[in-house]
Amino acid sequence: MNLKFAIVLFALAVIITGCSKKHTAYDKTPYDLKECRKQLQTGRDVIPAMKIDKIVIYKSKKTMYLYKQDKIIQKYKISLGKNGLKGHKIAEGDYKTPEGSYCIVSKKCDPRLYRSMLISYPDAQDIARAKAKGVKPGGYVTIHGQPKWNSDGRGDAYTLKQDWTEGCIAIPNKAIDFLWSAVAPGVKIEIYA
Repeated sequence: MNLKFAIVLFALAVIITGCSKKHTAYDKTPYDLKECRKQLQTGRDVIPAMKIDKIVIYKSKKTMYLYKQDKIIQKYKISLGKNGLKGHKIAEGDYKTPEGSYCIVSKKCDPRLYRSMLISYPDAQDIARAKAKGVKPGGYVTIHGQPKWNSDGRGDAYTLKQDWTEGCIAIPNKAIDFLWSAVAPGVKIEIYA
């Protein structure tokens, strides 16, 4: 059996196992969504002692770093847009992940991708760049968790090797849990090539 064939078989096994098993750890039931939304409404989503100052992403390394007082406190592997490594996001539907300085705008309890945090793309420069090319800049770029089939993280090794989003940054659900408790709207995010 050649190596490529073995890798494909392994990936299929991960997907099939993930799709057929009963989810427990991060499966989103209506109750879980209610509790998530309640945390947001009451301001219990951020734990002050965990609060970070900045998120830095290097697309070429497919890595996210979390900073507190100019020190890296966490590092995570990420997935990007399907064309995430091919330059800055220009247009809606280009499947590219933006590059530049942004901030976290808001948080959302997401039944499809666990939890998500909206970043401030597009900014004025992004809008002007898209207008000059006669296209729409797109929007709703987030940092989010994993798809439901990988809610327990068993498929992280597979999903984190792929760039599968529409331009967002995907991290494991355990990582988004930490980030959720450490990030308030306004936290800066820098995205580099």
